[in-house]
Amino acid sequence: MSVLPELRYPTVTEQVSAARALTAQRPGVCTLRQVGVSRAGRPLHLLSVGRAHRAVLVVAGAHANEPTGSCTLLALARRVLEQRELRDGISWHFLLCADPDGASLHVTPAPRSLYDYHLGFFRPAGPEQPEWAPSVLPPDRLPPETRALTGVIDELRPYLQVTLHGTDLGGSWVQLTKDVPGLAEPFAKSAAELHIPVETGASDAAGWPASGPGVHVMPAPGVGPAYPSLPDDARRSTWYHAHRYGGLTAVVEVPMWASDLVDDPAPHPAPAAAIGRLARRLQRDALEVTRVLDGALPRLAELDGPLLRAARWGLELVPGLASDLVHTPPADLTRAYVGSVDAFARRVPLRAAAMLLRVLRGTDEAAAKQLEELVSTWSDAFAERFRARWVPLEHQVEHQSRTVVAAALHARERVW
Repeated sequence: MSVLPELRYPTVTEQVSAARALTAQRPGVCTLRQVGVSRAGRPLHLLSVGRAHRAVLVVAGAHANEPTGSCTLLALARRVLEQRELRDGISWHFLLCADPDGASLHVTPAPRSLYDYHLGFFRPAGPEQPEWAPSVLPPDRLPPETRALTGVIDELRPYLQVTLHGTDLGGSWVQLTKDVPGLAEPFAKSAAELHIPVETGASDAAGWPASGPGVHVMPAPGVGPAYPSLPDDARRSTWYHAHRYGGLTAVVEVPMWASDLVDDPAPHPAPAAAIGRLARRLQRDALEVTRVLDGALPRLAELDGPLLRAARWGLELVPGLASDLVHTPPADLTRAYVGSVDAFARRVPLRAAAMLLRVLRGTDEAAAKQLEELVSTWSDAFAERFRARWVPLEHQVEHQSRTVVAAALHARERVW
């Protein structure tokens, strides 16, 4: 893996300070206001640029471990201010961080490697994720972050919601809740210019139709999921909340480290057999983490924090997911898809091990040492297998920004 330049992702406090500075510079165009609070009482802020009725909502920080969106959101706000034509008939609204509690726990402001990234890793359990909570919880149990987000959607009625996501290692892709004709071309052009691979067979969008390479459109209601055991369903997430007002959601993914193995559309010679091997490795790796967890349970009796809940939640997904991989026909027969499943199957136990390591440091040093060895070994193996190369932060931000602008302009032209 190449040596990385200096980089740092902004904290939520720094995001808010930057947004306040923009508002102070352009008070007639910008407003900043609080739209809710987190479970821990942290404020959620919305930066608005322009006053047109037709609205675009951009959401950052829905997943704490995907920090690029925090940079992209601020870059987009500046771009919209500088380019008046982007405000022609459109107001732009930026939810600075959908999960400030999660952002406070993911602590890799300047990752030098996948190992470094995982040492400070945090991603909440599904029911605690603002966008995914509606797919696994009843309405009366939704977290305040989810209620704040849906409240903003209800107020703005955006024709387009864009949620900024990212992947640790892989390529770039877009998920759409409705098709946006014309988006695939500028998306592919941007990725090519910035040397970012397009993830043509993303496991996150397994079985979805594509309107172009790497641009996936959610299937119609009634189409079964590729992984039936997984509890979350995108069609019950906040992504679909904009549909009640005639809008749609675009999810723009960009990698921190790129791999050219995820954009190979060639047929895999034996996809089912390869995925079966990945399922067995997934079970084996998860069992190693589970054994450490079981041995440490006497020291964890009084603990029930978000890191431990998230680690347990990830491990609990493994039996069903492994069964899905073995017993469900592959949703895609390409090398790109098998590569994406390979990456997915590595992430689940690696992330659980990383979060459990943070819990056990200072509580059970012997168990922590075992986990540190697993996190180190698995991170290095992941990077080596996929020939990881760092994507400069400015390229991550530029590609995500270009894709958002293209989505906003093309979606505006469509009559719903």
